Amino acid sequence: MRIAMIGGGYVGLVSGACFAEFGTEVVIVEADHDKLAALKAGSIPIYEPGLDKIVSTNVTAGRLSFTDALASAIDDVDAVFIAVGTPTRRGDGHADLTYVYEATRQIARHARKNLLVVTKSTVPVGTGREVARILREERPDLSFGVASNPEFLREGNAIGDFMRPDRVIIGIDDTAADGGAQARALMHQLYRPLYLIETPIVMTGLETAELTKYAANAFLAMKVTFINEMADLCEKVGGNIHDVARGMGLDQRIGRKFLHAGPGYGGSCFPKDTRALTAIARDAGSPSLLVEATVAINEARKSAMAERVIALCESSVRDKTIAILGLTFKPDTDDMREASSLPLIHRLVEEGAIIRAFDPEGMKAARPLLPESVIYTGSAQEAATGADALVVLTEWNEFRAIAPDKLKSAMRGSVIADFRNIWDPAALRTAGFTYRSIGRP
Repeated sequence: MRIAMIGGGYVGLVSGACFAEFGTEVVIVEADHDKLAALKAGSIPIYEPGLDKIVSTNVTAGRLSFTDALASAIDDVDAVFIAVGTPTRRGDGHADLTYVYEATRQIARHARKNLLVVTKSTVPVGTGREVARILREERPDLSFGVASNPEFLREGNAIGDFMRPDRVIIGIDDTAADGGAQARALMHQLYRPLYLIETPIVMTGLETAELTKYAANAFLAMKVTFINEMADLCEKVGGNIHDVARGMGLDQRIGRKFLHAGPGYGGSCFPKDTRALTAIARDAGSPSLLVEATVAINEARKSAMAERVIALCESSVRDKTIAILGLTFKPDTDDMREASSLPLIHRLVEEGAIIRAFDPEGMKAARPLLPESVIYTGSAQEAATGADALVVLTEWNEFRAIAPDKLKSAMRGSVIADFRNIWDPAALRTAGFTYRSIGRP
């Protein structure tokens, strides 16, 4: 097979590279000239473990290429995937589908034969139907199949998630002239390597596939928010959230994943998708009160983290040096979108704090988002040097091995706020720190 991927961002690049690894010939269309130049030069514009190797291997093998010429890219392909951004629309929480619909129109205008058009971007219910309508309106002389194939890629684990997924969701437009038979056959062929390893492949309707993506992310966001609320309760009653989470997670109906207390969820998916789902539900006349509460609680939690730091610093951080370990919303990524570090650092700077920050991958992306006064260091130990207090915001593995005595000798003060629970409370207190974590006595 030969496919085109419209969009060389996180989803498009990972998906395109992995399809190429399956043996499919893939051309990725990227309109951003700087990003395209980087990709052609062999430079990966995002940080994702293993992605550079898989891209390089498939470019060398001739299965993966990059272009900004959409017309030539779709000239001889079997399917075109739309993997463009769907950011939150200002004012109402809906996903902004401007790029999706523009890509659809460009595909229709340049198509020379019947094509299968697949939405890979996370899109609201009804988008697939609108894509089909646009295609028919623009090119009534051609017959387009339409499918929805939402991604379930975790940043930092995306290659494994694509190559060995829990499931693949494929929504087919069964109102097509052939009932969607050709679309099913093409998607089956494309995912044949996963059929061979007995990956569950769920074939369903367009609306169901679109809603499944939002429902899955919203449920995981609620799970994160629930364990954070239980952590707050543990702090009030003397419980230990690690033990609570383990006791819950051993129940197979609940499971262990996403039961890690912290400063609130962030990233490119959960915040955007929970807001979009609440907007979809309101417009449909079936509001999702649980998801609405999740959004509100998570936003409040991220803002409240700064108050915890200020309280630990005897109610004032003015002229105090605060070391920040970790800026990205999670480890193994350089993604700063909706990271809990953003509101926390802005608030501390507003209160007069001097911020010294270190993140293994996220400092370049963080610079335009944080106050100019933030000092970026070359290591965690350098960030801690001379600090009155230290805050852990991202659980990078290299932070876990830092010896308490080294921190103690480097820091001026003795306050540590570990918002990812990466260190042992007893060891830190023995070293002479005033140590606070999340949900642990």
